[in-house]
This record gives sequence, C-alpha cells and structure tokens, in this order.
Amino acid sequence: MKRWLAAVVLGLSLAGAARAAIDTYQFRDEAERERYQQLTKELRCPKCQNQDIADSNAPIAADLRREIFRMLGEDKSNQQIIDFMVERYGDFVRYKPALSARTWLLWFGPGLLLAGGFVVLAVIVRRRRSSAVSGVTELSAEERERLAKLLEKEPTHD
Repeated sequence: MKRWLAAVVLGLSLAGAARAAIDTYQFRDEAERERYQQLTKELRCPKCQNQDIADSNAPIAADLRREIFRMLGEDKSNQQIIDFMVERYGDFVRYKPALSARTWLLWFGPGLLLAGGFVVLAVIVRRRRSSAVSGVTELSAEERERLAKLLEKEPTHD
C-alpha cells in the first residue's frame, strides 16, 4: 500500500512539473494569441527537427517561442517574424519552405522520382510483354509428332 501511495504522489508531482514548463504569455487579444499559435506551429525546432516549436520541449524552442512573443509585442507582421527566423536558422526552420531556386528540388523532387519510377516500371513491363510475345513460336513437324506420341502414351484415368 505504501508503494502504491508513493507512486501516486510521484506521478502527481511529475505531472505538476510538466505543466510548469508550459509558456504563460499574456496576449493583448485573442487575435494575437492565434497569430502566436499559428507561428509556433509553422516553425520547426532546429534541435528536434521533426517537431514544431509549439510542441518541442528543447531549450532552443522555448527561446524561439519567447522571441516570437517579443516580436508580436513589437507589432511585427507574421512575414517579418518568419523572415527573421529564416535569416537566422535557414529555410530548414520552416515546415513549408518558400518556392525558390534553392528549394525547387525539395518541392518537386518527390514527384519527379515518382514519375521516373512509373516510367521505369512501364519500360520493364513493355519489354517483358514484347519478349513473351516474340518467344512464342510454332512447333516443328518433328516436335508435333513427338508431342502427339507423348499424349497418346498418357494413361486415361476413369
């Protein structure tokens, strides 16, 4: 019973510590809160790499959230904030990088690879079909005679 009570107390204390890590910013209005949430969902954590900064617990993500809040307080636009983050961390920080000469492969590469795979598959199928069709030949007279003899020797099962 003491172990069970200790586990419950430990669990509750850990849950309280996890809630303490949540940012508690005071926004001027609901629109500013929504902009903050949108920006933190749109930007990727440089350390975690597969999480947005809203969901990341990394110290750098907390710094980025704080920086976004500061810039919102300075009445910067979403684009100004994103441009600042891209300038500082590169295009990687955006989940949806802008289409530019540096990112065209990122945007169109998967589609090009998929199209190339379909082309290769079509070529392979076409070659196999043509080789199968050209591989069918007529039996010579000797082969037909031999086949007939083999079929005659087959016992019939009644």
